[in-house]
Amino acid sequence: SSRVLWTLAVTQLDFSAAMSTTRSSVTLKDVAADKFVVAFAAHLKRTGKVEVPKWVDLVKTGVSKELSPYDADWFYIRAASIARKVYMNAGTGLSGLRRYYGGSANRGNRPDKKALASGSVIRAALRNLEALGYVEKDVNGGRRITKEGQQALDRIATQTIKAKL
Repeated sequence: SSRVLWTLAVTQLDFSAAMSTTRSSVTLKDVAADKFVVAFAAHLKRTGKVEVPKWVDLVKTGVSKELSPYDADWFYIRAASIARKVYMNAGTGLSGLRRYYGGSANRGNRPDKKALASGSVIRAALRNLEALGYVEKDVNGGRRITKEGQQALDRIATQTIKAKL
């Protein structure tokens, strides 16, 4: 009986208000991926420190694609998504990112096969993130987020949460 009353009392509490009073910091893991990627891509574009390659309007994002992306800011979005991926999975390398961003290749009558994403796009995004100091090469292979990168991504995550409320 007391357990049921306690459960009812807990469910009636405003969970978000309780979380905001007990937790002092917000990390990237607390924010929805789509909202964070858009916010971080806007931050990358606003700072002007990301060097967009000249070929960005001509290139496809993988062999499984027929056309280049329609969005003019797609490179910023891809770089933001890669930064989030490296934050969540330390040690992620180029091959793993190519598999993640790849798709299925249409082979006509034959069954579809997994096709890798473009390595040059991912490499260019990683080089830009390394130049900003957000990502570095890991000694065990792959890339990992730096302390400055973690602070920057968590700061944008906090701004995203506050903008949502």
